[in-house]
Amino acid sequence: MQAIILAAGMGRRLGDYTRDNTKCMVEMGGVKIIDRLLAQLGKLDLKRVVIVTGYKGDNLRSHLRDNYHGPLNLEFVDNPIYDKTNNIYSLSLAKEQLTEDDTLLIESDLVVSDRLLPMIVENDNPDVALVAKYESWMDGTMVRIDAENNIVNFVPKQAFNFEDSSKYYKTVNIYKFSANFSRNVYVPFLDAYCAVLGRNQYYEEVLRVITLVSGYTIKALPIGKEKWYEIDDVQDLDIAETIFAEDDEMLHRFNMRYGGHWRFPKMLDYCYLVNPYFPTPHLRDELRANFDTLLCEYPSGMFVNSLLAGKYFGVKQQYMVVGNGAAELIKSMMELCQGGVGVVYPTFEEYPHRLSRDRIVAYMPESEDLSYTADDLMRFYADKQISTLLLINPDNPSGNFIPVDDVLRLCQWCKERAIRFVVDESFVDFTDNFERNSLLHNDILAANSNLVVMKSISKSYGVPGLRLGVMASCDKQLTDFVKKDIAIWNINSFAEFYMQIFNKYEADYRQACHRFVAERKRFERGLRKIPYLKVLPTQANYFCCRVTDRYTSAELTKLLLARFNIMIKDCDCKTGLAGKNYIRVSIRNQADNDTLLEALNILAK
Repeated sequence: MQAIILAAGMGRRLGDYTRDNTKCMVEMGGVKIIDRLLAQLGKLDLKRVVIVTGYKGDNLRSHLRDNYHGPLNLEFVDNPIYDKTNNIYSLSLAKEQLTEDDTLLIESDLVVSDRLLPMIVENDNPDVALVAKYESWMDGTMVRIDAENNIVNFVPKQAFNFEDSSKYYKTVNIYKFSANFSRNVYVPFLDAYCAVLGRNQYYEEVLRVITLVSGYTIKALPIGKEKWYEIDDVQDLDIAETIFAEDDEMLHRFNMRYGGHWRFPKMLDYCYLVNPYFPTPHLRDELRANFDTLLCEYPSGMFVNSLLAGKYFGVKQQYMVVGNGAAELIKSMMELCQGGVGVVYPTFEEYPHRLSRDRIVAYMPESEDLSYTADDLMRFYADKQISTLLLINPDNPSGNFIPVDDVLRLCQWCKERAIRFVVDESFVDFTDNFERNSLLHNDILAANSNLVVMKSISKSYGVPGLRLGVMASCDKQLTDFVKKDIAIWNINSFAEFYMQIFNKYEADYRQACHRFVAERKRFERGLRKIPYLKVLPTQANYFCCRVTDRYTSAELTKLLLARFNIMIKDCDCKTGLAGKNYIRVSIRNQADNDTLLEALNILAK
């Protein structure tokens, strides 16, 4: 067996990375893509590797002659008109070599796991294409396969139909061709195709014709969860470096992204704090049905959106401010805060990050389960100089919850001392008896001019991509300041439309929250069986757990990501929890939660 690597392309979309080199000379994780690929090929029993060069081919050949000392015999074929042709012509230049032996055909801009090449070599079928189930990041040629994994059609980019995307597989651009297939089928079709349609095409178009008219069967070999990425632009390079990083570097790369984990669909994200049972399919369908209008039209300004938010929560318009996520409102509100600010640690860091350290008056629970009460806070802050007291309820990451009657008692205590009381209730709808635990009521707001209620709509409503949050207060000076401080069009039309239609789905939402509470109880029982975890009580959509033995919190976090592609939150970075081995895991649906429990149990053995 031999390998043919196509490496003639210019890689324009990589910008400066390919100004002086072809794509496979780009480094990924400190190693050039071509060096990584040849190291993997060197572990196979290959007679030779033929590399078709073109753009900056002299650099590639020089690099390999000077630096490659592996077991493979390297040969080169040059495409002198790489800028006027496509990969069909590059392959045609190596067609004689292609017919001489069974061949692995590989495109040079691929980064793959060490298991992929042996997987295709060891497959019993003589003519095979590696394929991956379609995901949103994929581009290029797709295939459709039947129940026996026969490729029944190659789907070129221009024929891609999003309605059929669930049926598509993406070609990984690694093929195994038998010498017989190359000699008697592929090369004759290749010659005919080039003669009729020219040299600026793709070699997979020939496979498409063969599949449609010759009756010859090429097998698909799905790669399952194996890692791979095709490097076409700088974002591809960034994602590939993240996927293939190891240990601390992998964790660092994921954490520095602050979201966007939908680009890694194989990862199970347990940092993701949302309702797994809402929005419903019907609500999603209504959003989709209005997509074209919402995409092409401007959203409304604050007047309309505060009206919609008021309707959403049953609160007066003048009390409401709508934000591009709660984070936008937090930033604006905290700028208006004066004097000392009482902060309960550990907490959601977005609030204290807006303050200088000398202004923070920190309360840290002494209990191992991080619990505290309204009375604890009143006793602690009784002799402290603060102008604002911040309460996350339920708290993040502890899940500690203060009942609503006690919160109102604490609010009155603050009012008597002229302390602004900020309550973030982003997770309150996950609590037991959640229907009565919110402070978003006109009578409560009107009776407490010192009260500010903050709520992220991302969390319990399961729509973080819409970036929606609200702030409510009868303090007109505060609400006027925030409204003027943020942009006139601070939310988009999709978020506005969601607020407009939500009330039709309120019954569904309540049902989703009840389903969630039931799943939390079931999931908790499973977590408490993990011998190295101490599970803290919670009223939120996450569990804070202390890793008691066997691992540190950092080790467990890295193991879950590296071995199971599961991401959890290591709370060592949280103020007050450094070195204490706490982790936070969100609560997802039953199937996902069982996957995490299975991984945790495996790590217990």
